Formats: sequence, C-alpha cells, structure tokens
Amino acid sequence: MSKLAADTIRILSADMVQKAQSGHPGLPMGMADCATVLWTKFLRFNPDDPKWPGRDRFVMSGGHGSALLYAVLHLSGYDISLDDLKAFRQWGSKTPGHPEREIPGVETTTGPLGQGIANAVGMAMAARMSAAQWNTKEFNLFGDHHTYCFCGDGDIMEGISHEASSIAGHLGLGQLICFYDNNHITIDGKTDLTFSDDVAMRYRAYHWHVQEIDGHDHHEIEQAIIRAQQESDKPSLIIAKTHIAFGSPNKQDTSAAHGAPLGEEELKLTKQHLGFPEDKSFYIPNEVKKEFQVHVKTVKFVYSQWQTKYDEWKKKAADQYHHYINQARKILPTDLDANIMETLLHKDNSTRAHSGNILQELAKLIPGLIGGSADLAGSDKTTLKGESAISRDNFSGRNIHYGIREFAMGAIMNGIALYGSGFIPFGGTFLVFSDYMRSAIRMAALIKCQVIYVFTHDSIFVGEDGPTHQPIEQIMSLRLIPGLQVIRPADEVETAQAWLAALQYHKGPTALVLTRQKCPNLHQNGNQGNNNFDKGAYVLTESSDQPDLIIVASGSELSISVEVAKRISKEGYAVRVVSIPSFETFIRQDKQYKNTILPPGDTKIVCVEAGRSLGWGDLTNNPNLIIGIDRYGQSAPGQILAEKFGFTENAVYNKIKAWLNGAEV
Repeated sequence: MSKLAADTIRILSADMVQKAQSGHPGLPMGMADCATVLWTKFLRFNPDDPKWPGRDRFVMSGGHGSALLYAVLHLSGYDISLDDLKAFRQWGSKTPGHPEREIPGVETTTGPLGQGIANAVGMAMAARMSAAQWNTKEFNLFGDHHTYCFCGDGDIMEGISHEASSIAGHLGLGQLICFYDNNHITIDGKTDLTFSDDVAMRYRAYHWHVQEIDGHDHHEIEQAIIRAQQESDKPSLIIAKTHIAFGSPNKQDTSAAHGAPLGEEELKLTKQHLGFPEDKSFYIPNEVKKEFQVHVKTVKFVYSQWQTKYDEWKKKAADQYHHYINQARKILPTDLDANIMETLLHKDNSTRAHSGNILQELAKLIPGLIGGSADLAGSDKTTLKGESAISRDNFSGRNIHYGIREFAMGAIMNGIALYGSGFIPFGGTFLVFSDYMRSAIRMAALIKCQVIYVFTHDSIFVGEDGPTHQPIEQIMSLRLIPGLQVIRPADEVETAQAWLAALQYHKGPTALVLTRQKCPNLHQNGNQGNNNFDKGAYVLTESSDQPDLIIVASGSELSISVEVAKRISKEGYAVRVVSIPSFETFIRQDKQYKNTILPPGDTKIVCVEAGRSLGWGDLTNNPNLIIGIDRYGQSAPGQILAEKFGFTENAVYNKIKAWLNGAEV
C-alpha cells in the first residue's frame, strides 16, 4: 500500500508537469517514497486548520519540485482539488511553479535554492523560543513538534546552506529534520561535474545527526525518521540515496527529467512500468485515498487533544493567553507612539545611536520584538540590554547572535516571522552588506514577512574603511524591491517615527537606513515631528507656501539642506525644505498630496542624497538638480570625504547657486 501511494504521487506529479508542458518531474518522482512515509505515518497537521500552532512544519526547499507538495496536500485533504492539480503552473491557480505561502498547507515561498533550509532553521528556532516563552509545567502546548525540510543537491551546493546549517548545529536544534535528496543529478548533468563533497562528513562537522539510507526503502525511511525524532540535541540530516525520475524506464537517473516533462510516450511507459492505466491522467486509486485518510483521522485526534488542552489553558491562565493572542496577532500597545516619543532625548547623535536607544524602549513594550546582528551588534546598536542571548541551552533570550552570516540571517528571520507566534525579528549589519542578503530581502517582500533590517553606516561618510565599505548604490537599489519599505531618517524624531512605521507595516519588510556620524536635531523645542511622515515625505521648513525653490533630502543630508536653505532665503528666494525619509512611499501617494509637497510647474527642485543620482529624476518633471554620488568613494576621514565629494554646506550652496544662475552643474 505504501508503495502504491508513492507511485500515485509519482504519476500525479508527472501528469501535472506533462499537462502544463512545464515543470520538474524528476524530484517529485525521486522523493515520493520519503514523502509518503512522512505524510502517512509521522507528519502532524490538520487540513481543516492549516495554521494550527501545534502542527509540524514542512518546507520544500527544492521548490521546483512543487508538484510533489501539491500532490500530498491534495491527498491529505487540504483545499487543493484535482482541478487545481490539473491547473498546475497556470494563471491564478493554487498550484504555481514554486510553492507560495498563500496556498493552504504551504509554510513558505521557496524560490532560489538553499533559502528553504534557512527558513526551516528559523522555524525550528521560533519553535524553541515559543516553547520557552509560553510553556509551563502544566501546559506544554507550544513548540512541541518537528520542522521537516526536503532539500536537494542544489540546496546543499548553495552557500546559504552552509551558513544556516552551521548555526542550526551550533544551537542544537534537535527538532529540525532535513531529508537530502541525494540523486547526483542537476540540470547540467551529473553532480560530479562540479561537486565531490563528502556531505555526511560536512554535516557531522556542523554537529548534526547524520544518517544515510536508501530513499526508496520505506522501512529504512521510517526507521530513520524515528531515530531523528529521538535525537533531541542535534538537528538531523537524512541522506536519502534516490533516483531522479524513479520509475521512468528511459529518463530515470538522467538530467533530462530535471526540468522538462517526461513526454507523452515516456509517461505512458512509466505508467505501464508502475502498473497504472496508460490511458488515464490524474488517476488516484481509492485505496491510496483511504491510506492518507487514515493518517488524517489520526492527526485530527491529536489536534482535538491539543485543542482541549489549549481551551483549558485559556481558562486557567487567562492573562498569559491574552498576552499570547496579542503577540500572535501583532497587536501593538494603543499608546505606543506617545510613549516612545516621550522617551526621546532631543540631542545630536548618529541615527544608529538613536535607533539603539529607541529599540530599548520598544522592547520593553513589545515582547515579540527579538533580534540581533551578523556580528556587528555593538556597531549597529541592536543588542537588547538586560536580555539574554539565544543559545542551545537558553531559548528564552531575545538577542540572537547570527555570526558572520548575513544571507542566512535574512532567510532565518523570514522563517521566524513565518512561524506564527507573533515574533517580529530584526537584524543588523552595515548597509553595504545588504547585497549579501538581497535575495532573502526580496523573498521577505514577496512573502510579505514583517521583518526589520537595521542597516547602519549608510554612506561614504563611513570614512577610513574606504570604498569597499561605503554604500553608493545600495539605498536606491533597495528602493527597487516591491513591498520593501525603505526609511532613511535624519534625526532622533524621524528615527523614532521610522521604527514605529516598521512595527505598523505588516505587509512586508522594512529597511532602516542609519548613519554612523552625528546628525543635528532638526525637531527643536519638543517638536514631535510631522504627521505626514508615513506618507514618505513632508515639508520640514519653508519661508513661503509658494516657494521659488524646493530642496528635497534624506538622512544626514537633510540638515545640510536646512542650512543651505537659510542662506538662500536671505538672498530673496522663497525656499522650502522637504524631508523624504521614504522615497518609494512618497512616490506611491496620490497626486494631490504629491502636488502639495512638490508643486508641478516651474518651481525649481533640488534633490540631495549621498548615493546614486539614478532614480531621483522620477520625482518630478519640474526643472531639477540632483546632487548625488555616481562613483565609488575613497579611504579618508568622513569630513574630508564630505568636502571632496561636495556634501558640505558650502559645496551644496555653491552648486545650487550656480544652477540658479544658469550654469552647468
């Protein structure tokens, strides 16, 4: 029966790909045995309540094998119909080419290979953190489950698998179980073209529990899962030796089955070889349906037991339950904004220092706010004072040391956010290193994960470290990512508003872009900032509501622009200064609001930012001057660089005056 169920998954997957004339049949056919054993004997879930907190998490890191996941979701009773399987990879279907989070039963959107492993690590960490935060001796409701991950040769080759697996072993994530689909085939051919690692030795060096099995022997698979579940101190890697496109007479063990349909004739031969009717597509034997239904009935009983205990907890620990619900739903304190603004010091300082101070106050009020840094906590000010750090012996801490693993940090944060206990993870590093994280940032935006990036050292004013550490193109390139909220505050008040905006933005990630150097306080005498901060840009100062000149700036360049505006105003010009902490947020505003900030017509507009000038021309059709930097920096003290690259008050003033007088600038 178990073999018939696996063969059914193989044929369903091959049928999906064949009908779509697009997809990857090889992985689903090769891993159907592991999937069958896991989904009919071990996996804990409830198709009627896909977000049940007590469920096991299943991550398909090799997302190109999505047909396998859709097949088991359908057989397990999720809201994935046979018609959905037939609509594989089609417009508006529930069965896109790679698993996407919105689909019932899909835990995460796995795109580029390797990130699913890191997402699974984040989920396993979040499980341990949930258990530490909410479980008691009487009620053990949270984190008492496993996180399973299917990965392949491509995942193992990608560097992020090293970063994520290393930290998983270091933390002893014993409830994390990964299956490695070891079929020795990639798109270009056999893996020995490029890959000869001893993966078992590699993972043992990471302090993982490693087993090697025949990935088509159901008894070996079952015993391997049992042993992995019994290992509580180490994450487990089950290296399953498999055959890609298992059951296909002519394409098994070939790269031809990796990324293309089997073809009509080969599909018929495969069905014949596996004992399925050749003339039927999407055929599911009744006994296979019953096999899956038996397990679903079992896990639904487990679910009902859990739910009974959960209801008892709600009554006996009402206060704790209330806090849990608020955190899980990310409900912020009603007076959060006022409380945070009242704690401000109103002093000149770097925005990274302001951020660090504000973060301490936020953490007191938002228990789900957790995070750390890629080995730069002291520099990017992300350590929560008075809180312990996550370690293999302590998951009740709120500080996370990711080590020098920026990419893994980004993808692990996604896993933590996706887990579902209301954690809002933040992670810090230098802005220039956002390039290392970029794919994870893009995935966070695509999945709509609420994570917060604390990017410090935001410009050439980093100084002596030189051009390798001085971001030039990073700010504007981050603004190109749909759904990513990028905020570059100019002083303490704007930094506080930026953090509050990040906490209130549930539709995706936020990047806070912060300075190393001190910035003047632009909001004097208790000024708590402009109510239009959340619209991305607002008028900071003006000498007339009908300006002759508007200077638009972000971050540290805003204070320079204010001083320049004062000088030019004395010469008879009506000058407005606009703060634009979030360029792309402002671009999305309605025409009426944008026109009140930047009136269309002949009003001259100057844009000032110590980064690429590309993109600023989209802000307005008015006559405009863009003062940016379109080359790499140099090693020198920050003030010297400001002088050499034209970002001092005098330099900006002289450029604007020359432009106003008709000179080429």
